[in-house]
Amino acid sequence: MSSRALIRGGCVLTLGMKTPNFTEADVLIDHGRVAEVGRGLRARDAELVDATDTIVMPGFVDTHRHVWKSLFRNIGESGSGGETPVSAAVYGHHYQPEDVYAATLIGLLGAIEAGITTVVDWSDIQFDDRYTDAALQAHADAGLRTVFVHSVPHWAGSQMDAGAALRRLVTSRAGAAGNETTIASGPSEPVRFDLDRPNFDRLVSDWTLARELGLRIHAHAGSQKSDMGVISDLAARGLLREDVTLVHCSNLDDADFDAIASHRASVSLAPSSEMTGGLGSPPLQKLIDRGIRPGLGIDNERVAPGDMFAQMRAAISLQHATLFDLKLAGKASLPALLSTREVIRYVTVDGARAAGLADVAGSLEPGKLADIVVLRTDRPNVFPINDPIGAVVWGMDTSNVDWVFASGRALMRNGVLEADVERARSLAMAAQHRVAVASGLMVGASVGGTG
Repeated sequence: MSSRALIRGGCVLTLGMKTPNFTEADVLIDHGRVAEVGRGLRARDAELVDATDTIVMPGFVDTHRHVWKSLFRNIGESGSGGETPVSAAVYGHHYQPEDVYAATLIGLLGAIEAGITTVVDWSDIQFDDRYTDAALQAHADAGLRTVFVHSVPHWAGSQMDAGAALRRLVTSRAGAAGNETTIASGPSEPVRFDLDRPNFDRLVSDWTLARELGLRIHAHAGSQKSDMGVISDLAARGLLREDVTLVHCSNLDDADFDAIASHRASVSLAPSSEMTGGLGSPPLQKLIDRGIRPGLGIDNERVAPGDMFAQMRAAISLQHATLFDLKLAGKASLPALLSTREVIRYVTVDGARAAGLADVAGSLEPGKLADIVVLRTDRPNVFPINDPIGAVVWGMDTSNVDWVFASGRALMRNGVLEADVERARSLAMAAQHRVAVASGLMVGASVGGTG
């Protein structure tokens, strides 16, 4: 493909602060960046992409996903009698580096096919540097924009020195994933410091190292009721800053949310996974009440669909249902219903901020990286188009994804991935079978069969 491309004649949703949306316009890509957005653009030596009957918009940003778990997509509670979720501890111990590569590659290709151009990959499968190298190679081979969150599996009782491994990654391994990958730190989840002093000392050490290395911090928060107050405690100790993204936040109290807002930290919600995986309802209204605009993520494909269309619908439906319940109960002075124009920003502009990429991604404005998705509007599932943003949020799914660009490079064209999908599929099937047999899940035996 040429270093220049002209996406011509689509409905362009820039979602930018300086560049308006257009009913019909062109987008010029030049050397990986958005060069111009407007009507009647011309460019020599540019590949032409016919965007008639499409919506052209920023690629979706998935702000939290454990991509290595892609081998066990949709397994739900299988293998546990249907009573409890299948924990990562059941199968994670049995992964080898080649399994991490296969899972990460197929997971990232699935993201591209869903119109996602940025994935924050919380890779908590780092038993040693071989696993890190395997995951980074998959990031490089997939080609989309990623944030590689280095984390040691807490469920494995690992004796690995996470700090030393992170330092090695930054100083000697980061380039293995290519220019499209940013490294971040995924330390252990903070808990109430007054109950666990060793955890506090470890957290201070981990967060200090991340900042010394210039890395963003992504931290799970509020998994347990006992964690209420932990974020406000972090803030009081001067640890909570704008370079932190807090994930889930299901069991935090008002003081915690006030601290997040006042310190301008970011939040990532994974509404489908949180509700089906046992974390509870996402605290979306508490965020909205304080002007906190979250990013959305997949988290774990074991119990969640792997696309952002589903996450947008989960978020907006949850907020609407919550307010309608209050209205039926006779409550007055209720907040406004979440609009499609707000929720589409959760998976673009706000998602880019939560990923630490607000300066380069999330909107189609001149100078930003050309991370773009082209969505077909002539399909029966959305035609006729009455409101383009409403169509994206309420009506579309992965079948509408036509072209996907990351830094101006076409990763999907005319609905077909620009990748060796058969190789990725073969590697994933072999890895899934190997790990499933070793862990006792045996799901590999039923794939393609009747089980």
